[in-house]
Amino acid sequence: MTRYKKPSALQPGDTVGIMTPSFPAPVRFPERYERGLQQLRQMGFRVIEGACARQTEGYRSASIQARADEFNALIRDPEVKAVISTIGGTNSNSLLPYLDYDALRRNPKIIMGYSDVTALLLACHVKAGVVTFYGPAIVPSFGEYGGMFPDGERYVRDVLCLECEAPYRLDVPEKWTEEMIDWATQDRVKSFRPNEGWLTLREGEARGPLIGGNLNTMSGFLKSEFFPNLTGAILFIEDSFKTMAEEERSLSMLKLAGVFDEIAGLIVGKHEHFDTAGAPFSFESLLLEVVGDVTFPIMTNVDIGHTFPSHVFPIGIDVLLDATNGTLTFLENGVTQ
Repeated sequence: MTRYKKPSALQPGDTVGIMTPSFPAPVRFPERYERGLQQLRQMGFRVIEGACARQTEGYRSASIQARADEFNALIRDPEVKAVISTIGGTNSNSLLPYLDYDALRRNPKIIMGYSDVTALLLACHVKAGVVTFYGPAIVPSFGEYGGMFPDGERYVRDVLCLECEAPYRLDVPEKWTEEMIDWATQDRVKSFRPNEGWLTLREGEARGPLIGGNLNTMSGFLKSEFFPNLTGAILFIEDSFKTMAEEERSLSMLKLAGVFDEIAGLIVGKHEHFDTAGAPFSFESLLLEVVGDVTFPIMTNVDIGHTFPSHVFPIGIDVLLDATNGTLTFLENGVTQ
């Protein structure tokens, strides 16, 4: 069982705080942002916006200190039971030295986001010793045109509201999408395609803590004091709009850092709009080439990250990866009653 503290499950009437740790999505996409807030309210939650929600400084919402202050204010607010990011961006790692990890350790609460928010999630996991949650963000997910996708909402409720008790095996969505439609002009729901399923790249079974996030973001704080110890972990990685060349660089970064010598298993999420860069080989071939002669199980094409719907992964919980049968089982809950 995990040695990390778990926050309380969300219940109707609880307050959710909104943070904008990097890209100013609420200002750039106000209609989608408002839909995201309304989606949370329809799910039964109260909403408090962070101080940076309606701010913008070009590529970021506010200064580094202001963004850290926003996060700390939400963490210290006793009414706030969960903090969810508006979106990712590029610079969440700038906040890591200035966050109030002691306050989060004393009063664990749900911290959720994905992509660039990987930096905050892993830092809070390491420094505050809490379970954090790799899952949907307000603008791209909760604010989807026509409403949040049903499976996406169900995955949030299963994990954060404890509507599914561990141990349980995660399902493979019947359909998925990576379709890009201009958020400023979108006038229809995205098109879905059949899910080809999760792919076994290397058979085997492994049990360990579930830890990971966005591969590209990891380069911004890998092996720092904010990066987790991956010994015995089931590592999950995912990426978006990268080329085969960029993925070789990022995977080799993990190789050179000794990550593939430490982990017990590897999960790779669906890659949103992957560019093969003209390579005459697959991503899976590249992955095997980089990791080399290892024995841990590997499963790819998993529904986590930038494609929709996406599962919610509690960082730090004990899981069972059975790549032989293509399954992932949560052995414990990410929240408490």
